[in-house]
Amino acid sequence: MHFDLISLIKAGGYLAVFGFVFAESGLLIGFFLPGDSLLFTAGFLASQGFLDLPLLLVGSFIAAVLGDSAGYWFGHKVGPSIFTRENSLIFNKRYLERSREFYELHGGKTIIIARFMPIIRTFAPILAGVGRMHYRKFFAFNVIGALIWAVGTATLGFFLGAVIPNVDRYLLPILIIIIVVSIAPGVVHIARDRDSRERLRSWWMSKR
Repeated sequence: MHFDLISLIKAGGYLAVFGFVFAESGLLIGFFLPGDSLLFTAGFLASQGFLDLPLLLVGSFIAAVLGDSAGYWFGHKVGPSIFTRENSLIFNKRYLERSREFYELHGGKTIIIARFMPIIRTFAPILAGVGRMHYRKFFAFNVIGALIWAVGTATLGFFLGAVIPNVDRYLLPILIIIIVVSIAPGVVHIARDRDSRERLRSWWMSKR
């Protein structure tokens, strides 16, 4: 996996990194992209001289902010129509009204925390738009979340690449740890929430 990301970044350069960050931050088609691993690997490559760190950090930050903003406006304009189709593991009609209430009370915290949760970070800004979260409030937390996630993750990769000799030997276990940590909140939520467990069980049984 890490060699694939290294090859991808070396081949696509900044365009690949910024494009992936933008897509995963707010486009429905980007929910499967490895944002955490990509940013960490890009930071590592910057420590090896393949990328310029300031340009990487600024570009990734801007891409993350714009991606979430695009997701918000998508949800604000056409989001509700997505949920007119049949319920599935991801989409559920009853979340439409819940999203409005949830983002009114916890919107800021959700936008920041979601940055570190694969799949969730793609749909969180869309749901914020669907729930009509005030855009100024959304944008403020969007900026904070992008700063912590995009800049922080890439900087971590750069720091470890700069201070640990031959850190490339340990990239795979490091990326595995990042993936495990990022999906842990979602797993814990499903394990603790009865409705989530039931939806997951129903979805799994329908695929057998």
